[in-house]
Amino acid sequence: MFAGIGMMLVGCSQALMGLVGIFNTDFYLVASDRLAIPVDHTTWGWTHLIMGVVIVLAGAAVMAGRTWGRVVGILLASVQALVNFAWLPAYPFWSVIVIAFDVLVIYALAVHGRETKAFGGGDIL
Repeated sequence: MFAGIGMMLVGCSQALMGLVGIFNTDFYLVASDRLAIPVDHTTWGWTHLIMGVVIVLAGAAVMAGRTWGRVVGILLASVQALVNFAWLPAYPFWSVIVIAFDVLVIYALAVHGRETKAFGGGDIL
């Protein structure tokens, strides 16, 4: 349950970070050409928004006890940690928090993932 709730919280924060990147590019600390991957803040915003929505959906699947949700959750949390590492110069405090939550989610899904079947009722897909 921790992993599912954590994924949903991190996904929502990721989506909010994406919306800020789309609508208020002056909010971030460095210019887009000084990022690890030099693309504009709007592109980063769309990346964060899409990843956030997909992670929220995967978090709901994890809470329902779906195996595919665990697999997608581990993959997306890994990718999200890398994306936030590249985004680190733009918003360091929040990126570090998201990376830390991603590590906790990966650990919870990898070590305690099978326990979610007791709550969700098993796999259909």
